[in-house]
Amino acid sequence: MSADGTLYVVGIGPGLPDHMTQRARDVIANADCVIASNLYQEFLRDDGTLPPEGEAAADDPEIVRSSMGQQVELTREAFERVRDGEDVAHVSGGDPNVYGKSDLVFTMADEDDATDVPIEIVPGVTAALGGAAMMGAPLSNDFCTISLSDKWRGWDEIEEKLRAAAISDFVIVLYNCWRNYTRAIDVIREERADDVPVGIFNDAGRGDAGRNVDGEAFTTTTLGEAETHDEEVGGMGTSILVGTHETDTWSNDFETYLVTPRGGRDVDDF
Repeated sequence: MSADGTLYVVGIGPGLPDHMTQRARDVIANADCVIASNLYQEFLRDDGTLPPEGEAAADDPEIVRSSMGQQVELTREAFERVRDGEDVAHVSGGDPNVYGKSDLVFTMADEDDATDVPIEIVPGVTAALGGAAMMGAPLSNDFCTISLSDKWRGWDEIEEKLRAAAISDFVIVLYNCWRNYTRAIDVIREERADDVPVGIFNDAGRGDAGRNVDGEAFTTTTLGEAETHDEEVGGMGTSILVGTHETDTWSNDFETYLVTPRGGRDVDDF
């Protein structure tokens, strides 16, 4: 017999209301329990999706704090709550399927034989899409994302993926850049020209509400100069977009953008 509740793994994008889907907002607001980190709780309280701290009514969701070291235990708790008839919103930044929480939920469901627990993934805007929107149109052709975190994958495997993506002429968006970004840039430079445009972006879609000292920001540089921008690679909110030989810059009176054409460079090609 299936449980009466549902476990929702909810992507809230950057966390601010302008970049959260209405589906994500509705699921969180109507859940019996919301599992979220302190930062995501703050975002959700500020936009009214969750009530201010200490002002919850009887029918408001119960809030459970999420932390990196408790993910397995919290997922098991979510299974039990769903079995007891609760709707649980397990909050993930960005999109749950892009280095988010969805794989853990399904891994734990398999480990615990939780076939009786309904699971729904609610998508959100991931950093690659938020950063690309800041920088213009750099993802208009084929692209890929690669995490530089070596927590689960060894560096040899990461390097192999970087090299394959560079050779295949994908636009590459690097996540978890605070770990090995200079090593990653060195690998890509072996397969791609130094004048290829690069964008370094922080806290895309978060305005001044993120963790970056300067708030939402991006820097346009080149592959050859990317390693000189240590100050812009600030932490968990930083991603780096490496263009291809077709990626170009375009400037107006306000900003310099990155553009990767889908086909040719002539309007008549569209």
